[in-house]
Amino acid sequence: MFTEKDLHQIEQHGLTREAVERQIENFRRGFPFLKVVRAASPDDGVVVVDDAAANAAQARYEQAAHGLSVVKFVPASGAATRMFKELFEFVNEGKRGKGIDTLLENIERFAFWPELKAVLPEGADDRTVVSCIVKQGLNYGQKPKGLVTFHAYPDGARKAVEEHLVEGAAYASTDGVARIHFTVSPEHRAGFESLLAEKVPLYEKRFGIRYEISFSVQKPSTDTIAVNPDNTPFRQEDGSLLFRPAGHGALIENLNEIDADIIFIKNIDNVTTDARRGDTIRYKKVLAGLLLELQEQAFAHLRALEAGTADLAEVAAFVEQRLCVKLPAAYDAALLRAVLDRPIRVCGMVRNEGEPGGGPFWVANPDGTESLQIAESSQISPDDMPLMKSATHFNPVDLVCGVRTSQGGKFDLRRYTDPSTGFISSKSSGGRELRAQELPGLWNGAMARWNTVFVDVPITTFSPVKVVQDLLRPQHQQ
Repeated sequence: MFTEKDLHQIEQHGLTREAVERQIENFRRGFPFLKVVRAASPDDGVVVVDDAAANAAQARYEQAAHGLSVVKFVPASGAATRMFKELFEFVNEGKRGKGIDTLLENIERFAFWPELKAVLPEGADDRTVVSCIVKQGLNYGQKPKGLVTFHAYPDGARKAVEEHLVEGAAYASTDGVARIHFTVSPEHRAGFESLLAEKVPLYEKRFGIRYEISFSVQKPSTDTIAVNPDNTPFRQEDGSLLFRPAGHGALIENLNEIDADIIFIKNIDNVTTDARRGDTIRYKKVLAGLLLELQEQAFAHLRALEAGTADLAEVAAFVEQRLCVKLPAAYDAALLRAVLDRPIRVCGMVRNEGEPGGGPFWVANPDGTESLQIAESSQISPDDMPLMKSATHFNPVDLVCGVRTSQGGKFDLRRYTDPSTGFISSKSSGGRELRAQELPGLWNGAMARWNTVFVDVPITTFSPVKVVQDLLRPQHQQ
């Protein structure tokens, strides 16, 4: 199947022949659907905290944070292709829908309007205006969301990446230092570094803190081979193999290299304005406080099990009631140890209001347990799709992660993935059809074997920008 030249290319990519052959076998076999049992709901997998419990959790985090290493991890890779898809269709094909009308009717309400106005030729028609947004001019069609101007303020507009600096100062700053890690595409890294070199000193002065900003790129060794519709290797015009980035699930490698006690994870486009940020800050701290409490209790039970002094029924009650893992009737100390000795994540879940995205589900596992996972619609069989539609909550990507072991070391996060939960999709290259494979999503299969707790959080903590017109929503306007 592979020539010597192919094998050299595979090796140069950081992959092995066996790994690529496994990928091709995945194309042939397909990935099995997730064994979902039911959607998680309030009091059945989604914890609803009252004000008193929220206040206690927030205070716990604020008190503990001084001695903790905290990092805010922001996936910020890739161009904002979907955000400007409709604009490209208008510029390239003349397709004008309601979205373009909305954009042009409200053009002066966008925070990027002053920048756009400065590059518009005199007497520009509608198509030229839109072209200046996505092509020569602002060139947003070739930029990542992090470098798009999102919000206007009296003292100047802010790009999405800047709002993460502001957020980080509020809940991810410990002992006067806010550590923020961005995963970026290699071609965009210089743009991020240039902007942050200019802006970080201003925010350091404003908040009286110091930022430690770091970057990483998706590793080529996590890429997957592309295949033809008949599952044979797709070859480019020069005869070489085509490897593609394997989606955000590949970032488990990047996350694994973060050395911290607590890691906050939030998408680059999910930010709001200063005036509306209160709930976001409060509930990030609440989730972190809940994580610290769960971690402390899990470690105590684990040490008791290892010392042979544990009350198994008491440990089982904690596992089922607090860690949300349903045990089989015939559990033993070994199973309890295995369940407790895992990374923990506490995930905010918002009430389902029809936004796209995965949701919280109970899933059956090979060891006889049932646990909580975030599942996408593509992971659920058609027969189980009514469960997806019955979900009361969905996933806004609002995670707080504990990656330390009970001994204070770090878990190897790559050991807690479920490789069988990948995705296969149809794509094209050079006008030719191909099949692409994504690794299990970062908060889906890449964290399938973590201990997962879902917590109901207000919808005000969720302000995504999927298309450019979303910037007209109240969450992004002053």
